[in-house]
Amino acid sequence: MAELDEEGTALFHQTMPFTKRLGVEVLAHGKDAVKARLAWEESLCTLGGVLHGGTLMTLADATAAVCAFLNLPEGAKGTTTIESKTNFLRAVRDGHATATARPLHAGRKVIVVETEVHDDEGKLVAKVTQSQAVL
Repeated sequence: MAELDEEGTALFHQTMPFTKRLGVEVLAHGKDAVKARLAWEESLCTLGGVLHGGTLMTLADATAAVCAFLNLPEGAKGTTTIESKTNFLRAVRDGHATATARPLHAGRKVIVVETEVHDDEGKLVAKVTQSQAVL
């Protein structure tokens, strides 16, 4: 994975403005993997200070979208999520949630991406499998 700088994160936010509002930070990217993180913040939580599942799903979806984009076949314009399955395995109560997305299949019509979300201790928080239609 190539490390991204502030310009890379700015471009990520420009193409997906919602990620800027949530504070998603791109850590690294490459055709084989994309890594991004989100800081725990009370406004993104449910009762009890647990990072909301929808927030984690947004982090995973955005990270997977970049991974799918980097694996587009020649001539394609982009992707859109057509299916997403999330397994939540543990709560995030502080620190960061870090997502790493890897392509499972990069076809001409569909790209399948698997994303793992970990906490700061490296424990698996969620596992997401997505299908992205090639546009």
